[in-house]
Amino acid sequence: MSVRDSILQNVRNNQPSPRELPAIPTFHSEQSVDLKTRFTEALKELAGEVVTEPPADFDLFLRKRFPDAKTICSAVPEYSGNKKPEDFSRWSDAGAIDVTIVRSPLGVAETGSVLLSDEEFRVNTIGFLAHDIVILLDPAEIVENIHDAYVHPHFRDKAYSLLMSGPSGSADIGGITVHPAQGVMTLTVIFWPRAQSNTT
Repeated sequence: MSVRDSILQNVRNNQPSPRELPAIPTFHSEQSVDLKTRFTEALKELAGEVVTEPPADFDLFLRKRFPDAKTICSAVPEYSGNKKPEDFSRWSDAGAIDVTIVRSPLGVAETGSVLLSDEEFRVNTIGFLAHDIVILLDPAEIVENIHDAYVHPHFRDKAYSLLMSGPSGSADIGGITVHPAQGVMTLTVIFWPRAQSNTT
C-alpha cells in the first residue's frame, strides 16, 4: 500500500461517529417588525427603489420610467415585453437588453435583498447584462432576515441562486460608494401580490 493510500485509509478508519447538526435559532426580533417598511428602507440604503403598489398601467409605468428602453425582456406573465429570456440563449447577447422584468419568490427585510435563481431568470445573464431590472415581489413573501431566507428551498434545489441587493455598486476607491459599478444601473422592486396577475 502506498503512503497516500495508507493515509487515506487511516482517515477513513478514524472518522468521528455521525451526529445531528445543532439546531439553528431563528434570530427574530423581540418586537414586531413591519417587514415591508424595513425592506423598503434597507433597499433604499443600497440605491434600490420600491414601488408599493402594482401600477394601474404597467406599460405606461415602464415607458415613463425607462423612456429610452427599446428591448424589454420579460420573464413574468404580468407583462409580455418584446423579448423573452429564451431569445438570449447565447449568454453574451443579453447585453442588448434595456430592461429585464422578473419575479422574485422571496424578499429579505433585513438587507433589502431579493432571491433569484435560474428558475426565475431562465437565462441567468438577463439579470446582470441588462441596463435596468424590475423585480416583482409579493409582500407576503418577505421574511425578516437572512437566516429565514436560507431556509428557502431554492438554496437546496436550484443549480444557481442568489440574493440581489440593489443595483451594482463599489466603494473600493476612497471609500466612496459609486452606483453603478458593473451590472444593472437601477433596480426597482414592485410590491405585486401573485394574485394580481393581470397580463399585459
